[in-house]
Amino acid sequence: MADAHAKPNHDYHLVNPSPWPFLGSIGALVTAIGGVCIMQYLKAGNFPVFGHNIANPWLFFIGLIIVLYTMFAWWSDTIKEAHEGHHTRVVSLHLRYGMIMFIASEVMFFVAWFWAFFDASLFPGEAAQYARTTFTGGVWPPKGLEVLDPFHLPLYNTIILLLSGTTVTWAHHSLIHGDRKGLINGLVLTVGLGMLFTMVQAYEYMHAPFAFKDSIYGATFFMATGFHGFHVIIGTIFLLVCLVRAIRGDFTPKQHFGFEAAAWYWHFVDVVWLFLFSCIYVWASNGALIEAH
Repeated sequence: MADAHAKPNHDYHLVNPSPWPFLGSIGALVTAIGGVCIMQYLKAGNFPVFGHNIANPWLFFIGLIIVLYTMFAWWSDTIKEAHEGHHTRVVSLHLRYGMIMFIASEVMFFVAWFWAFFDASLFPGEAAQYARTTFTGGVWPPKGLEVLDPFHLPLYNTIILLLSGTTVTWAHHSLIHGDRKGLINGLVLTVGLGMLFTMVQAYEYMHAPFAFKDSIYGATFFMATGFHGFHVIIGTIFLLVCLVRAIRGDFTPKQHFGFEAAAWYWHFVDVVWLFLFSCIYVWASNGALIEAH
């Protein structure tokens, strides 16, 4: 085994024994159980396990810390392997396949939210029947409900994300052509635009004329846009890590999969937002009461 690692005669990389898959599984399990605990805690309920009530927020945060530490340590090992020359052409190709599969799984998450939205919007009468309410009034958006003006803050956020797509592309092209200054400047602008998008959406949520629990419109709106907002935050952190690595000089024109994966993820977030803006903001506001601003 030692000889196979030291002198491989193939393009594949035999990974050294690692504790991170096991520790990550433990962290995910603790986080999942902790999520139930924190929900019971927030509604002043009980969650008895072996005679002890564990309805408290601490288990969730302990699991989250384990998961975050595992991510940091595991990805650090991956970066180290790349610097040691283990990421051959075949390994790099398979890393890209893995990222493509991950983005495909994320697409299916959004398909679920869009499915819920269109099921409720195209068949509002049935949605009201399932929810045991007449609040929809048989129309969509629900009768008497004010909705957000799609050509105010949502349009502003659309422009922000489209601009961020151009800046991350600029950074990518700069990296390919060995322009380190352009790479760093492009990433700084992209991270700044991502943070600006999040702040605008937070402001929009705080001033929305409807709430999550008011109707199925609010539920589908906040689940779809909120899930996307969470991805923007993750993508911003992803790009921020790439910015730190770019400043350290980790990326080269020939080896920069970490940045490439972040750029793919960010473009995916951009495309999803265009669908959200077109369907949930523009199409769904047709004929509805628009909030005054």
